[in-house]
Amino acid sequence: MTARGRSNDPHSPASLLEELAKQALDTAKTARRHRRSLSGDNFYGNKLANLRLDAASAFGEFSEQSTGDTTAVAELIETVFPSSTPKDDLLRAFRELSFSVRKTWRKASASSATAGTDSFFPATILAQARRGYISAIGRQMNGCCASGWRDACAVMMRRLLEIVLIEAFEHKGVANKIKDPNDNYVQLSQLVGFALAEPSFALSRNAKQALPKLRDAGHLSAHGRHFLAAPEDIDRVQKDCRVVLEELLHLAELL
Repeated sequence: MTARGRSNDPHSPASLLEELAKQALDTAKTARRHRRSLSGDNFYGNKLANLRLDAASAFGEFSEQSTGDTTAVAELIETVFPSSTPKDDLLRAFRELSFSVRKTWRKASASSATAGTDSFFPATILAQARRGYISAIGRQMNGCCASGWRDACAVMMRRLLEIVLIEAFEHKGVANKIKDPNDNYVQLSQLVGFALAEPSFALSRNAKQALPKLRDAGHLSAHGRHFLAAPEDIDRVQKDCRVVLEELLHLAELL
């Protein structure tokens, strides 16, 4: 029985994701049987590429309509659809994806009034970085946002920003610029200042304007004795977070 047959709503993003993953698994099996490469310019390689595009679109709808953490689903999608995934890993990832999709969608159905509130930052972008610690922090950040824990969300955003800044400096080979005399990385305020002045970054105007805002939002939630973040505080920095983190991930060549 197909994934569509198992779902109460055969047209839901959850059902579509399962169906696309099953087609990807079947395509990989058939390609192996005919000794064709999934990474080549052939019927099977092109079909897998199209399935991955459809899955990315379905995941966008899935993450908008589901509550709680969807990062694990995003990570599994990155395993199911690439052409280089080994056979055993592909089957395991498909089974885990089916389970995670159903579990997350059931949670969304039970909490439809709050659906969509977890999408502070796209989980698929963080999953593409293929760094478990980056995905894990993003998962907590989105989870905090979904639960209404706004200060916790801002603090996790601050931590994620700090990590991605360091990744970018390391990749550019200028990590020495952000270390103190004891060879420890400097704190976020200094990191932001160094990033704004770093010529190898060539940050966009939007990123330069957004970086200080993210720094200040994180500092207030982490250290403001009487400060409690309001919903509009988080809404205000959400777009800035998307602009800055995605740009830094590209600078670090993690995307």
